[in-house]
Amino acid sequence: RYSQHKAFIEPRSTLAKKTIFSRFDSFVETSVFFFPLLLARSLGGIAGGIEICITFPTEYVKTQLQLDEKANPPKYKGIVDCVKQTVKSHGVRGLYRGLSSLVYGSIPKAAVRFGMFEFLSNKMRDESGKLDSKRGFFCGLGAGVAEAVVVVCPMETIKVKFIHDQTSANPKYRGFFHGVREIIRSQGLKGTYQGLTATVLKQGSNQAIRFYVMTSLRNWYKGDDPNKAINPLITGLFGAIAGAASVFGNTPLDVIKTRMQGLEAHKYKSTVDCAVKILKHEGPLAFYKGTVPRLGRVCMDVAIVFIIYEEVVKLLNLVWKTD
Repeated sequence: RYSQHKAFIEPRSTLAKKTIFSRFDSFVETSVFFFPLLLARSLGGIAGGIEICITFPTEYVKTQLQLDEKANPPKYKGIVDCVKQTVKSHGVRGLYRGLSSLVYGSIPKAAVRFGMFEFLSNKMRDESGKLDSKRGFFCGLGAGVAEAVVVVCPMETIKVKFIHDQTSANPKYRGFFHGVREIIRSQGLKGTYQGLTATVLKQGSNQAIRFYVMTSLRNWYKGDDPNKAINPLITGLFGAIAGAASVFGNTPLDVIKTRMQGLEAHKYKSTVDCAVKILKHEGPLAFYKGTVPRLGRVCMDVAIVFIIYEEVVKLLNLVWKTD
């Protein structure tokens, strides 16, 4: 019986082996391509996490100043007064309230941001492989929207709620996991996605501005030589400039986002209603609350993350082709 079916069995067996090895080769090729990029994004996220641990007090002060409504009346006279009051009431640890949510989200945020940017930029490069500043703007916009929906909105909502909770008469969040559990228990999963529209607008404009500036500065520096190497210090300087541009360009959206994610967000019917009420009761300058502390943290953050990312990709290109 075997001899009768031998001609039928052996080709199928050979075909199965070829299929298995073909799929294995495809898996290896895919892994070899994506592993370096995943590693670079992870290291960028880790670098961002370390930077956050160092500079988080500026993020804390920025958030408190943005939550501080003039109509209430305001609790803080300025940056120094905010630091003094926090340290007096809660010690130095009080300046790190809400840090954990940003640390936990640093790697996935970097992965989504740079992953989406690479995906879009590979589709939009010209025949020579060059990405102009206009296309860089739209790629950055897409990257910002993606990270806002997937990572940033819940991460920022938890951070703002934790910081706001510390100033309430009876703080109710004892730690990160307890706080997240309480938010979900009382408000459902949507409680971690407050201010989604404002977050999408803020992150979209953030990355659109940053990648537009970075792409413009890179193209200007390289001139007619696309293979010209860029010194890490130059990359850091370009990153800091891009970060500063985003701060001055969209801090009003950041203020609105913070208000929409605070413990008193129920006062606002929508993102537009929040903006109207801030303008009506506090004036146009209120849209730039927290600009100085935000400027310090964002410039350092963007500079470090771009340096780490660019240098790791350069290093990995010696082994893998990741361009």
